[in-house]
Amino acid sequence: MRVAVPIAAAALVVVGVVSMALGRYPVPVGHVVEVLVGAVTGQAYPGAPTEQDVVMLVRLPRVLLGALIGGGLAVSGVALQAAFRNPLVSPQVIGVSSGASFGGALALVLGLGTGYLVGSAFVFGMAALGVVFLVTAGRGGASMLMIVLGGVVTGSFFSALVSLLTFLADPYSTLPTIVFWLLGSLATATFGKVLVAAVPVLLGTAVLVALRWRINVLSLGDEDAAAVGIRPRPVRWTLLSAVALIVAGAVAVSGVIGWVGLVIPHLVRMWVGPDHRVLLPVSFLVGAAFLVTVDTLARTVSATEIPLGVLTALVGAPAFFVLLRQNRDRIWDRA
Repeated sequence: MRVAVPIAAAALVVVGVVSMALGRYPVPVGHVVEVLVGAVTGQAYPGAPTEQDVVMLVRLPRVLLGALIGGGLAVSGVALQAAFRNPLVSPQVIGVSSGASFGGALALVLGLGTGYLVGSAFVFGMAALGVVFLVTAGRGGASMLMIVLGGVVTGSFFSALVSLLTFLADPYSTLPTIVFWLLGSLATATFGKVLVAAVPVLLGTAVLVALRWRINVLSLGDEDAAAVGIRPRPVRWTLLSAVALIVAGAVAVSGVIGWVGLVIPHLVRMWVGPDHRVLLPVSFLVGAAFLVTVDTLARTVSATEIPLGVLTALVGAPAFFVLLRQNRDRIWDRA
């Protein structure tokens, strides 16, 4: 199924080009391609300057940012499902998104810069992951019930802290920024934000891809991993750290965007199978294409832009319900 990688990459390119063509100011797809080719080759665009500005300054950063965040969240879900050996785990379900959102909101309340916002989101995202991991760790793998309970408790705690920050924030300056940020959006995308997200997301993704064969072994269980000379705990903590870094980078520039890390790994796993050597890169590409598509819908289907967190939840919640129904007997047998 290695042909899946070029297929997914081609789909991402097509989705990105179409996304840059759609909007309040439509640009023909052919013109979008001419603008992008001209930017790469250095040739002047012969068309209207407005079209070039819309594509290069408004829509290209937004597509790049959406691709980075969607891909990063998708591979995070893949890694977490392998680390916990359960297919219903995601950054949102186990509370890491809530922890990272509290870290980001705290940085906003304190008036810190973007770099501090990323660092704060990483620290508290890692703290949330650590709490859930300590609660669910044990022989024979963690039961689904323990993972859900640990995630609910952790997520609720950090959500309460976020609510406290919104209560204490200045209602005329800081509060609107926090509320808009928490809903999730790419409306303020710039090349600067693309760079801010690219460093943690690509670094964390590179770590996960480098450990892809160890993830294959780890997903079989700690005993099997130890039998082939792999120390499960250090590998698992490395995976968790990489996931926290990715989620921190995503949350810092776009706010909380849930369900991508749950839905996309399952869709890709049904396509390419459980081998993480293929599953990780294809999940990144499909997750990127998915979020770019959702963002395009968010800014085109209505006069007012719909928050991304709302649309991804509308897709993810029904998908999660279906997965629970399909795995109900196995979940309660392991609980």
